[in-house]
Amino acid sequence: MHVGYGAVFQNPNNQLPDREVWRQEVRLAEMAEPMGFDSVWAIEHHFDDYTMCPDPVQFLTYMAGRTKRAKLGSMVIVLPWHDPIRVAEAVSVLDHLSDGRFILGIGRGLARIEYEGFRIDQNEGRNLFVEYTELIINALEKGYMEGGRYTRQPRREIRPFPFKSFRQRTYAAAVSPESMPIMAKLGVGLLVIPQKPWDMVKADFEVYHRVWREVNGNRPAPKPLSGGFVFVDENKDRAEEQAMKWLTANYKTVIKHYEMQSEKFGTYKSYESYRMITKHIAKYGVDAAAAGFANLMPWGTPDMVLEKLANIRDLIDANGFMLNFCYGGMPYDEAERNLKCFVKHVLPEVKKWQTEPLPEPADLAAPEAAA
Repeated sequence: MHVGYGAVFQNPNNQLPDREVWRQEVRLAEMAEPMGFDSVWAIEHHFDDYTMCPDPVQFLTYMAGRTKRAKLGSMVIVLPWHDPIRVAEAVSVLDHLSDGRFILGIGRGLARIEYEGFRIDQNEGRNLFVEYTELIINALEKGYMEGGRYTRQPRREIRPFPFKSFRQRTYAAAVSPESMPIMAKLGVGLLVIPQKPWDMVKADFEVYHRVWREVNGNRPAPKPLSGGFVFVDENKDRAEEQAMKWLTANYKTVIKHYEMQSEKFGTYKSYESYRMITKHIAKYGVDAAAAGFANLMPWGTPDMVLEKLANIRDLIDANGFMLNFCYGGMPYDEAERNLKCFVKHVLPEVKKWQTEPLPEPADLAAPEAAA
């Protein structure tokens, strides 16, 4: 089983200087490969204390130079906020620098603060995501980008030319049920960011696989990768106390960043299904909603965490995990203790689980323009 380390870069309520957050997060990320993790992941967010990593490709490029074998994953690059040809160029450069170790994770974004900050109409978020995904995937296969109803990209080469295919190593974050058939039609795998009951996630996957078969025939879909916020401690009582403290604190940062209690949340075109979150919080309250989020996560003693990870693996046929160990304002000494406990007691067992290895990217033929 592939197990990755996720860096989050949170600074809730600006309790630390941003410089200290980055210093500590980079330090922990640099520990991941020597500890036995198979990959390092970073996510994109902007403009507030929620997650201070505005450019995951830039961070992962640094990590490419600090690692030798670990894969490097974006969870996610939010495509509507970027010029697609610049994304394709950046992805190609990182893949060359890392000798083909990049895993491309993409998404469409949700937060109003970010869409408005980039002066982009959020009502067009899904349309932009679909078009940009198609343009980028094709550009990374063909070595050039051209077209698009929104983009109107004149044909231009991607230089350096991509040298390995991204067909089996491109994944998209999909939370809303409506996203499942879209991702299947685009031919991308799924990144699961746990936010709702796992039985609902399983039902979403049934839709994804049905549409995948209709569109892609016998070509197998990439097996999904699942995220998760972990807390593990050998003492059961301490594990529960600390897990609920930091996991619920983390969810409250989610509510704040996405403005989930706002009348605007879930009202943009193609985001309507998110409105149920606002209704859920209004009905049960913030604390209960946060506790529900916490209980989706793998926390507890090592045996409890192993059992929860195994349940996630079996429910969605997961091919790997990208896990977060520092979140919600957790002190860095506590985060390091959490990480080391996982590495000592959980990681060796999870890595023994028999799953298909992540597909190795196929070599691309040199484009004619390079001849």
